[in-house]
Amino acid sequence: MSKGFRLLRVEYVFSVLIPCLLCIFINRFSPKYDLISQIWILSGFVFYAITGNTLNDVIDMKDPNEKETLERVKGYSRKEILVISIGSFVIGTTCFWNEILKNPILGIYLIIIVFMVIFYCFFKSLVIINHIILGVSHIVLPWFMIKINAGDIFMGFLPNLTLPESLILVTILSVAFTGQMVHEMIDGDSLSKLKPRKSQLVIWISSVTSLIIAIVSFIITQDLVFLPILLFPIGILYLFRKPRNNLLGRSSLKDTGIVLGNLMLVYIVILIIAS
Repeated sequence: MSKGFRLLRVEYVFSVLIPCLLCIFINRFSPKYDLISQIWILSGFVFYAITGNTLNDVIDMKDPNEKETLERVKGYSRKEILVISIGSFVIGTTCFWNEILKNPILGIYLIIIVFMVIFYCFFKSLVIINHIILGVSHIVLPWFMIKINAGDIFMGFLPNLTLPESLILVTILSVAFTGQMVHEMIDGDSLSKLKPRKSQLVIWISSVTSLIIAIVSFIITQDLVFLPILLFPIGILYLFRKPRNNLLGRSSLKDTGIVLGNLMLVYIVILIIAS
C-alpha cells in the first residue's frame, strides 16, 4: 500500500461517523434511518473528514513546531497535500449532492459545517471557542443532517429531537469536548498554552460535567448500551488527577484515544447490525 495513504488519516473518521451512526441507532425503529437510506450522507462525511485532515496539514506544514505533521508529510509539498484535500472535497460534495437535490436544506447545513471547519483550521489557537466550533461542526450538525435527510423535521428546516435523543446528543458532545482538550494538550495547541493548574481545572470541569450529563441521560433513557461512553470522562479525570505539563508530544497517549474511538465506532456498527 502506498505510504501516501497515511496522509488521509482515516483513523480520525470516527469523530464524525459516530454521531451519525448513533443518530441512526437511536431512531432505528423508523425505516428512514437505515444505513442504506443514509449512505450518501455517511459517505460524504467520510470524504469531508479526509478533506479537513489534509487541509489542516497544509496549514500546519508552515509551523516548524508541528513535528508530527512534518514527519507525516515528509517528502510532499503543500500543493500536493492541497490537491488531495480538494479532490476529497469534490468527491464528498458529489456524495452530498445526491441528497441535497432532494432536500436543499441539507445544503445550508453543509455550508455552515464547511465554514466552521475552515475557521477552526485557521484559528486553532482560540481556547474553548474552537472546541465549541469543532463539536458543533463534527457532532451536532451532522446529527441534524441525518435527521433532516430522514424527513424527521419541524418548521420545515429544524430536526425533531425527542428528550432521550437530546440527552444522548448532549452527552456525546460533552465527552467529545473533553477528549478534544486532551488532544490539544498533546499537540501543543490552544489549551496547552494555559498554566498546568488552569488547564487541569478546565478539563476537570468539562469531565465532571460530561460525566454528570451521561449519568443523568442513562437514568432517564435507561439505555445501558451507551454505558461504554462513561469510560472516556472517567479516564480523563484519572489522567488529570494532578496538574500535567508533560503531555506535549505524547503520541502514544493520543493513539490510545484514537484506538478507543475506533473501537466505539465498531461497537456502534455492531449495535446497528444487531438491531
